[in-house]
Amino acid sequence: MTTPTASPPDPTPDGRGETSRRTWPWVVLTIAAVLVVALVVWLVNRPGDAEPASPTSGTATSGTATEEPTETASPSGEPTDEETTSEPAAEGCAATGDGVPDGAGSHEIVDVDGDGQADTAWITPGADRAFGITTASGATFSTPIDSASPQVASAVVNVVAAGDGTAPVALVDTGREVLLLSAAGCALTPTQNEQGDPYTFDKGFTGFGTGVGCTEVSGELRLAGLNAVPGDDGDTFTVSRTFVDLDTDAQTATNGDEETVAEGAAADDAVVTTAQETSCGDLTAGKDGPQEPQS
Repeated sequence: MTTPTASPPDPTPDGRGETSRRTWPWVVLTIAAVLVVALVVWLVNRPGDAEPASPTSGTATSGTATEEPTETASPSGEPTDEETTSEPAAEGCAATGDGVPDGAGSHEIVDVDGDGQADTAWITPGADRAFGITTASGATFSTPIDSASPQVASAVVNVVAAGDGTAPVALVDTGREVLLLSAAGCALTPTQNEQGDPYTFDKGFTGFGTGVGCTEVSGELRLAGLNAVPGDDGDTFTVSRTFVDLDTDAQTATNGDEETVAEGAAADDAVVTTAQETSCGDLTAGKDGPQEPQS
């Protein structure tokens, strides 16, 4: 009797073969998961995609300058210190002298010393008559009226073009001539002509002119000598004007070219009457300035 062939041996009692077959797929999945995670991490952290490329130093500097104003720049809508701080007002001339003399004829005039306050001009009577100015700050300065004219003197003061700016001047009308005085620098100084003599305007006494006026040019008053010459009929006039150029502080006067401003004008025409008086802008001597008192 033949002994039956032995059957294949059973797996070992601990079941390692079956367990190995069950574990293998999980190992594969785990490795795959690790690889996926590693790939994701690499993609996230790689230099090209992690964040935008850093700007160069020049670009960064430009960006900073645009976003943050420099020390001299002002935020929009906010005034700078220069805009909020105004220039201090001038103090005017230093207080000197005794003020307006007793018995003088006086009149309020324009500000001559730059302190923003009206000043006062005056004329004393008599043989030693003088023209002077007393400022609101208390300064008083004067000069003799050097004229042989027996007529009553009057004056007007205004600010006119002089050099590259303006200067206060006084026009003192003695009836025969008009004296031109600089009122700049807290003093009254006779303006000189090119020959170094006192500059005067004729009032029809010598035939060189009949009056003085000031014409506005480019926002400033320009001093001018005026001459109203009667025509052959005696009823009409030809009026000419000669601008007077003044240097800084109106110390020296130079005549410009003469020009005709009116022909055949009637005697009562404003261009004629203005050419026969002493005025500057809207101000007229005697009416808008001091006049010598009558004794």
